Amino acid sequence: MDHTIPDIVIGRLPLYLRELSRMEGDPDRITTSSHELAERLGISSAQIRKDLSHFGEFGKQGTGYHVHYLIERLTEILHLTHEWPVALVGAGFLGHALASYRGFQRRGFAITRVFDNDSATVGKTIGELVVRGIEEMAADLRESGIRIAILAVPADAAQTMTDRLVEAGVRAILSYAPVSLTVPPGVQVSYSDPVVQLQQMTYYLAAGGE
Repeated sequence: MDHTIPDIVIGRLPLYLRELSRMEGDPDRITTSSHELAERLGISSAQIRKDLSHFGEFGKQGTGYHVHYLIERLTEILHLTHEWPVALVGAGFLGHALASYRGFQRRGFAITRVFDNDSATVGKTIGELVVRGIEEMAADLRESGIRIAILAVPADAAQTMTDRLVEAGVRAILSYAPVSLTVPPGVQVSYSDPVVQLQQMTYYLAAGGE
C-alpha cells in the first residue's frame, strides 16, 4: 500500500464501493458522476474526485465514471478480489449476531472460526460453525493463516485477546470492545463502539433544541 495516501482517503473508498454496488443493481445504470455520488453520500464532489485521483484517472469529463469499471478498480485497490477468512473472538450475544450476519460474505469476508473461553459455549454451533476454545486459537490461526479477526469480548479481556491474536499472526482487528487497544507497528485496528457514536451525535442535538 502507498503509505503517502492519507488513512481518511482509504476510509472513504469502501463508501464509494458500497454506493456504486447499489447503483449497479439498476440494470439501466451504466455511468455515474462525482456530483451524483456526492449527493448520495454527503461528500463534496471535489473531495470524491481528489480521493480517486490518488489511484489514477477513472472518469472522463462530460461522461463521468463507468460504474462497473470503477467497482472493479476499487475492488482491486482494496484487495477484495478474493474472499478473506476472518476469526471471531467472543461468542456471546454480539458474537452470535456477528457470526450469523450474511453481509460479511457479500462484501468479501467470511467468518470461518469462532473462539470463546466459556466452557458452556465451546462446542456449540453458531450458524454452521462450531465454537472452539481459546486455548486452540493460536495454533489454529497460525495453521490456517488467518490475518483478520473480529473482537467481541468484554473490555477487561480485550487487550489480552489482542496480544494473543497478534502473536498468532493476525494483522487486522475490528474491535467491538469499548476500550483502546495497544498493538505493534504493522497491525491495523478499527473500532466499532455504538455508544461513542451516539455520544458524538448528541453534541449536535443541542443545536436543534432539547
